[in-house]
Amino acid sequence: MRSEDRDRDRDRDKNSKASRGKSCNKRLNILITLYWIVIAILAIHLVKLQIFDPHKYREKGRIQRANHDFAVRGDIYDRHGIKLATDRIYYNIYARPVEYSKTENPRRIAKLLAPILGLSEANLYSKLSNTKIPVIAVKKDVDRDTAKKVMAVLSDNNFRSISLDKKNTREYPQGVFASHVLGFYNFDAGVSNGVELTAKDKLEHAVRATYEKTRDGRIIYKIPTDPIGPTRNPKGQDITLTIDAAIQHVCERELNKIIEEKEALRGAVIVMNPKNGEILAYAVYPTYDPNYFQKATNQQIKNWTLTDVYPPGSTFKTITVTSAMELGKINENSIIEDTGRMKFGGYTIENYDYKQKGAPGKIDLVYLFEHSSNIGSVNIGALMTHQEFYDMLKKFGFGSKSGIDLPGESSGLLAPPKLWDKGLHMTMSYGYGTSVSIMQMVSAVSALANNGVRVTPHVIKYSEEEEAEKVKRIPTVSPETARTITKLLAMSVNNGKSCIKMDKYNVAAKTGTSRKPLENGPGYSGAMYTSTIGYLPASDPQVLIYVVVDSAKVGPVWGNTIAGPVFKEVAEQTARILDLKPDKVQVNTPQNKKKEE
Repeated sequence: MRSEDRDRDRDRDKNSKASRGKSCNKRLNILITLYWIVIAILAIHLVKLQIFDPHKYREKGRIQRANHDFAVRGDIYDRHGIKLATDRIYYNIYARPVEYSKTENPRRIAKLLAPILGLSEANLYSKLSNTKIPVIAVKKDVDRDTAKKVMAVLSDNNFRSISLDKKNTREYPQGVFASHVLGFYNFDAGVSNGVELTAKDKLEHAVRATYEKTRDGRIIYKIPTDPIGPTRNPKGQDITLTIDAAIQHVCERELNKIIEEKEALRGAVIVMNPKNGEILAYAVYPTYDPNYFQKATNQQIKNWTLTDVYPPGSTFKTITVTSAMELGKINENSIIEDTGRMKFGGYTIENYDYKQKGAPGKIDLVYLFEHSSNIGSVNIGALMTHQEFYDMLKKFGFGSKSGIDLPGESSGLLAPPKLWDKGLHMTMSYGYGTSVSIMQMVSAVSALANNGVRVTPHVIKYSEEEEAEKVKRIPTVSPETARTITKLLAMSVNNGKSCIKMDKYNVAAKTGTSRKPLENGPGYSGAMYTSTIGYLPASDPQVLIYVVVDSAKVGPVWGNTIAGPVFKEVAEQTARILDLKPDKVQVNTPQNKKKEE
């Protein structure tokens, strides 16, 4: 029995070992299979990356090494080549302590660079010794000449821990000059305004070379790499403005003077060539220095002549009379009834001089313009239906943007005729009931100075191809109507005692005064808008001038007393600068001889 038991135990052990061996072999086979599956997956993935889909990771690697060359924004000039905006290139110098070595240590670097950078060697050494910072700002805003000296030291000593980061900033050499035309540009934030915004594509359109750099900033030269490309600074296109710096200077000077003298809130002077729409001067107050635009308030930066609207007042009477004449309701010799005062719906409309002069009675159009008759304008406006008057105002561009190449322009406020009533129609006839922008008035009146055709106002000089696309010529009234209104306006100025009358030129112009609406809610404040708009020489208009002063506080506040003197001075200086040919016959009197002397 014992022998049989031993045999049985031996067989049992053999079977148990055989079973365990089979189990281990099975697990091993499974692991080997999984191993080869993993290897196969990795192999397939690598094949896919390297053969079928290599672009993604190649591009990632290229981007890590790639660098675009440094691009400079285009310059901006006035029409005579005076530089108004340009880029200034500067450098920021950094140190990377991880690159320090025995020969390239903080002590040696400080000794070589401190004299060049105008820094204390001890202070520079202390700064460079702070190895806890991965990147140390050695000095910022270093000029180009200093940077060249630093680069020479780095090259001579084969320093790798010091790098120069080239930057550029926008500068405006003339300071506040034409700031609302130029606008501003900030490279870091990418924000801009004015021409800097509207001409952004041109100013930044530079042909850029792309090359690759190592981690320490060295260029990787390959066969296709242009060896000279990285050394160049590609530059965007330069922009020439229509602005004449001399005329702009006169406008800014006279505007600032009247603002200070009359303690006014805001003001603007615009000078335009009505024949081609070129803005020769564009002065806006309050102003700011675009070099420090971050310090300016929103009110200073805002070009309110485009964004804000206001009731134009008596200058709008030129539009009312022109509209009625174009529709055949009146003619050059029409006589209008002027009762001096009328009541309507609880409101009273009267001429500004009614209390002193009473009712003029029958008046002609020259008298209407000369004495700025409200009642005469209302009666002429009443000759048109709501729809007729509205259609004419739309032709003049009211209720639409002028299309000037500056940002932020408003369309103004012009209600559709179905919302008009008699009261709105009446008040609109003499410059209330609608709100316009200053640029809309410039564009509308320019049609009278250009034989009935409005030309898109613009501040950028365009090529012939660009001009055909961007500058529109819009027929507004007939040449006959435009010439007749021009003659009547010039006669009204010459007949009167207005300060805008000139010795050598016939001036077709109209002054205006309007109450300033309340900012929050209906009604009017006690402040006034005073304005004068006109063009000269009346026989062949070359310049249109519009002056607006908001909320003057000192002295009599009228268009003729506030805006008028500014118009006169700007007109005289502009005529001198442009050498305009006089169109007024000089009477040879002793008084005129003294003026000439």
